[in-house]
Amino acid sequence: MDFADSPEHAAFRSEFRHWLEANLPPEICVDDAADQRVAPDRETLEKRIAWQKTMHAAGWVGISWPEEYGGRGAGFMEQVIFDEEYFRARAPVLPTASALNLLGPTLIHWGTEEQKRRHLPRILSADELWCQGYSEPDAGGDLASLRTRAVDRGDHFVVNGQKVWTSGAHFADWCFLLVRTDPDAPKHHGISYLLVDMKTSGITVRPLVLLNGHRHFNEVFFEDVAVPKENLVGPLNQGWKVAITTLMFERSGAGGRDHAAQIARLAELAKQFPSRQEPAWSESHIRQQLAQLAIDVKALQVTRLRGLTRRLRGEPPGPEGSILKLFGSELALRIADFSSTLLGPYATVDAPTEAVPDAARWHHRVLGARQYTIAGGTSEIQRNIIGERVLGLPKG
Repeated sequence: MDFADSPEHAAFRSEFRHWLEANLPPEICVDDAADQRVAPDRETLEKRIAWQKTMHAAGWVGISWPEEYGGRGAGFMEQVIFDEEYFRARAPVLPTASALNLLGPTLIHWGTEEQKRRHLPRILSADELWCQGYSEPDAGGDLASLRTRAVDRGDHFVVNGQKVWTSGAHFADWCFLLVRTDPDAPKHHGISYLLVDMKTSGITVRPLVLLNGHRHFNEVFFEDVAVPKENLVGPLNQGWKVAITTLMFERSGAGGRDHAAQIARLAELAKQFPSRQEPAWSESHIRQQLAQLAIDVKALQVTRLRGLTRRLRGEPPGPEGSILKLFGSELALRIADFSSTLLGPYATVDAPTEAVPDAARWHHRVLGARQYTIAGGTSEIQRNIIGERVLGLPKG
């Protein structure tokens, strides 16, 4: 296989890399962008909004969106190169990432022209921040069991219920929300997809503080919340089809982020950081674990490229999305475990130290890696998908 860029793609990569070098403020850079998908505080959020506006003005937001909706109309390969260069530069996840990657493409496919005109430009410019109202206390892995109700009141719906694990809800202006509109319909029917203004009366957001101190998750309560009928996306009671569109975009990207930089940094630390009387690198079991993690990272990269090849050929998505999600999140756990083995007590320090200047990075990884095996479809769910739909195994 030839992994080299074509001349056209090489020029695109060079253009974007040089633009980032000239414009990305160093104070907003992060070691692992996925660990700060949501800004930790309002001040950081405002800096990231300003950064997205800078990118938008230069034509670097929504580059694969159609030009008629404010995008650049670039091809799929340009989007891949964009992602590679963006995270190579240690740039932060954009504040409208969930809307750019999930809601926006869903609206382009299912939304009315009015919905597209109203929301898509404001997503690109970071004038609207969005959250995803899917999971519930009793409907996480089994999303179709959701109980949040929306009752038809003529020109509007009245929503009552609760959502949980809602990333960024405390900052969000809007929520794309799954609700049950026909309680008597079969499980995967009678569900509708609504756009909800988070300033509407009756919405309460409460933070869920994680073990590592992060507060990007929330639980959201809806009590007699009025939602206009024009905020329905897709047909009434057929929101499951719309939701699956969103989930396809989510899972095709989940787990595909590059872990190679983490392994390279751990190798540096192993060569510098003393274990007993000499650097940990001198111990064969440390080198063996690093080698296995490097192999796993390469396997993940090649699997991702296999999925990209299918897309470039115009073929439908294969099982790579679930494989990437499963393998990528489990790999994150193994990296966290190894960093704890390597650094010992320094992996519990949430501050720079002389021996390990980036100790906080590994502290958050050790405490926070488990969440990736749950978010975006649990590892158990992904194994079921692969077993049933790829391997043809009977349902358990």
